[in-house]
Amino acid sequence: MPRVYVFADEAGDFAFKRGPNISRYYIVCTVLMPDCDLGHKLLELRRRLAWEKAPLGDYFHATKDKQAVRDAVFETIRTEFFSVQATVMEKAKAQPQTRTSEAMFYQYGWHYHLQHSSKVYLKPGTEVLITVASIGTKQRRIGFEDAVRAVARQKIPRKSWVAAFWPCQTDPCLQVADYCTWAIQRKWESDGRDVRSYNLIKDRITYEYELWKHGTKLYY
Repeated sequence: MPRVYVFADEAGDFAFKRGPNISRYYIVCTVLMPDCDLGHKLLELRRRLAWEKAPLGDYFHATKDKQAVRDAVFETIRTEFFSVQATVMEKAKAQPQTRTSEAMFYQYGWHYHLQHSSKVYLKPGTEVLITVASIGTKQRRIGFEDAVRAVARQKIPRKSWVAAFWPCQTDPCLQVADYCTWAIQRKWESDGRDVRSYNLIKDRITYEYELWKHGTKLYY
């Protein structure tokens, strides 16, 4: 039975108010790969950059990496085939019942993301390994993990999927998802002005949907 690999990350926060350093959008993003060869290439890149005495952190992380490192990561990412899917939610348009808790809002995003973006890879006879970047404290992670599993049970045929929840630093393919999510977030949070990184992956994006695009009511 053929297998595909889905690596997922998110961008934005759960603060439903306006203020400095509060995100306008919450984004659920997945990266679909036929194999994990790109992860091996990123490990090789990391070793090369270490030889070159590049300013490396503990792992590739788009928000924290220096621009020279980002450039090298994006250059490597573009050598392999993958596709990107993103569901974008403007938080101010979220109805109160969708955000009674962080896990509830997270599950809501995943519900619509899998419902609409996964048609390209949820084909009969295909097994899917969904690896999600874990976030938050242990107690918060349990709620987020339960949310993803609940959605997967609804949207994916039984016995054809496995879900894993790992810190981003444990798998270089999750770092690919981090980079793609970050690039998409930069575009949306800047109202389309900051697209330098987005343009590097634009041709890989198969689904990018603003969930409440036609909504007009703002709740804060």
